[in-house]
Amino acid sequence: MTRPGGYRVLTKSSAERDMSSLPTKVFQKITKLILSLEASPRQTGCKKLRGKPAYRLRTGNYRVLYTIDDASRIVEVIAVGHRKNVYRRK
Repeated sequence: MTRPGGYRVLTKSSAERDMSSLPTKVFQKITKLILSLEASPRQTGCKKLRGKPAYRLRTGNYRVLYTIDDASRIVEVIAVGHRKNVYRRK
């Protein structure tokens, strides 16, 4: 559901699989972080990835990688994982 002026957040099935293997506390933090993208996809702490049309947010040692389509107002979460491994996949 999209609020007026907000973005719709979609999650790729691969990112959902990534999240299912996370520790419970990390899962809860990342879920809140992903939901906050509805209101502000380019929030404080967000960084544009070099050489890719994607952004990242961090929480501790974990990263959320996502793309933003401003025309459609859609944010798509493409990967979630530990900082050591998440950049190698996408």
